[in-house]
Amino acid sequence: MIKRMIIMLVGVGVVLGGFFAFQNFKAHIISQVMASLANPPQSVSTTVAGLQAWQNQVEAVGSLRAVSGADLSLEVSGIVDKINFNSGDDVQAGTVLMRLRQDDDMAKLAALQATADLAQVNYDRDAKQLKAQAISQAVVDSDAFNLKNARAQVDQQKAMVDKKLLRAPFTGHLGIRAVDLGQYLNAGTTVVTLQALDPIYLDFFMPQQALEQIRLGQTVQAKVDTYPGQTFAGKITAINPLVDTGSRNVQVRATLGNPDRRLLPGMYATVDIDVGAPEQHITLPQTAIAFNPYGSTVYLIEQNGAARTARQTFVTTGATRGDQIAVLTGVKAGDVVVTAGQMKLHNGSPVAINNSVQPTADAAPKPIDR
Repeated sequence: MIKRMIIMLVGVGVVLGGFFAFQNFKAHIISQVMASLANPPQSVSTTVAGLQAWQNQVEAVGSLRAVSGADLSLEVSGIVDKINFNSGDDVQAGTVLMRLRQDDDMAKLAALQATADLAQVNYDRDAKQLKAQAISQAVVDSDAFNLKNARAQVDQQKAMVDKKLLRAPFTGHLGIRAVDLGQYLNAGTTVVTLQALDPIYLDFFMPQQALEQIRLGQTVQAKVDTYPGQTFAGKITAINPLVDTGSRNVQVRATLGNPDRRLLPGMYATVDIDVGAPEQHITLPQTAIAFNPYGSTVYLIEQNGAARTARQTFVTTGATRGDQIAVLTGVKAGDVVVTAGQMKLHNGSPVAINNSVQPTADAAPKPIDR
């Protein structure tokens, strides 16, 4: 009887032990399920950090200026008698563009030329008579003076006539005509602008600290917002030998090729200047970096068996180019870095990687028309 009771008690103990063990296992499973539901894997996109060649640059903003450019005008007044150009023409140096009425001036020139011719005749005749000792040297000297004076008056009048002709001072491209035939012009009134557009200058200012990094002949890349995504190559051709005492900046001039004349004087442009030798840097999309007052951070992906978790780490960043940023410390080549979805993460967050959509990481991004 006692033996039977012992067997029964053992059996009850086994049953109860199994029951409680099952309850503990079930509670553990439920807690794990609840924990996974409370902290589900967050979907992120990633990239593998790698070394890329990085060219350091300095940037400035400047203005385009024609190699030769002028608003053409005359220094005398008069009535417009003839116009020999159209707006937008290309002209050669010395081309007569416009003429003021010059009838009176031409008539006066003809009279002065006749006087000079008579003075020449008198001088030649008296010079022959002097050889025959028929007249004195004083008469011949007087004739020579009269001849010089007559010729000077002719030259003076020719200069007056020439002032009524507007000539192109250099080869270039004309702008819009600002006068009409028959119009009375005051001296100094602008007739048309003339610009030599190829090549073209780009003037900009650099801080005096950058003087050590720039030199004559250095390559520059210019960009204007008129042509987004396009660059125009040139070279530094002049550095002002004087630093402005107010701003402590120095003026620099680059010369750009402009064969299609898309760059116009007066445009502003940004200019990038390559400085130093190319370096190797870890390069990431700028979206991978979280910039904070206490420091910049990224999330790295760690593999824990079948699970992936995120680990936050501080980084030191360098220069940027386009959508890219150089990372100097904190990330090494081969690290898997989160590029999108960081806002949902904290240290130890489980993650699910989905790289079907990636943020842009172009060193020279171009806008896309949609």
